[in-house]
Amino acid sequence: MLPKLILTDIDGVWTDGGMYYDNTGNELKKFNTYDSAGVLFCKLMDITFGIITGEKNKIIENRAKKLEVEYVFTGVRDKVKVVDDLLNKLGLTYDEVAYIGDDINDLELLKKVGISACPSGAPDYIKSEVDFIVSKKGGEGAFREFVEIILKEKGLLQEALQRYFQQKKLNQ
Repeated sequence: MLPKLILTDIDGVWTDGGMYYDNTGNELKKFNTYDSAGVLFCKLMDITFGIITGEKNKIIENRAKKLEVEYVFTGVRDKVKVVDDLLNKLGLTYDEVAYIGDDINDLELLKKVGISACPSGAPDYIKSEVDFIVSKKGGEGAFREFVEIILKEKGLLQEALQRYFQQKKLNQ
C-alpha cells in the first residue's frame, strides 16, 4: 500500500546534522536540493507530506515555506504525540505513514509507522529498527532516495516521472 502520509526529520536527514555558526552567532544549515524532488514526488502522487523536527529555527521554516510544505512541526519534544494529533486530524492510522529519521528522538516514531527508514549514517541501534537504510547519508539526498524507494517498490516511480514531465509540458 502506498503511504498516505510521508513525514521526515530534518537534521541528520535533510542536513548532515552539523550546526554551523558565524562570528555573530547566526546559525546556518546546508540543505541538499535533491531532497526537494522528494517533496515534488509526494505532491505529484497526492501523498500528504510533512516535516517534524526537534529543532526550532527560522531556517527550517523558510525551507519548508519555499517548498510549500503543508505540515511543519518544529521544536517538537514528543514526536509521537504530534503525529497522533495529525493522524486524528487527517483520519489516518500509523500503518498509512512512512517516516525517515536518524537519531534517538526518532526511534519511538520509527517503530510505530508502516514504513520506516534512516540514512546510512544513522547509529546502528537506529538502523536495526527500520525497514530501509537508504544509501545516502543525511544532507546527501536521503529524503529523496526514501521517497523514490517507496515509489519504486510500489511500481509507481515511472508514473511519478511521467506526471512530472506532463506537468512540465503544461507549464511551458
